[in-house]
Amino acid sequence: MTTPLFLLRCVQLGLSIRDLDLLTIGLVNDMFIESRNDDYNGYSEVAGQADYDAF
Repeated sequence: MTTPLFLLRCVQLGLSIRDLDLLTIGLVNDMFIESRNDDYNGYSEVAGQADYDAF
């Protein structure tokens, strides 16, 4: 990852330079990946107690 790409990701997440004092590069990458997963609608099935018992 280049510096401009990292800074672009920070802007897309709404992070300021002051926020970067508290975050690592890996944490910013994880935040960006998770922000892209928010729109995923494939989690339509939720496990119930019977599923946990079978597991």
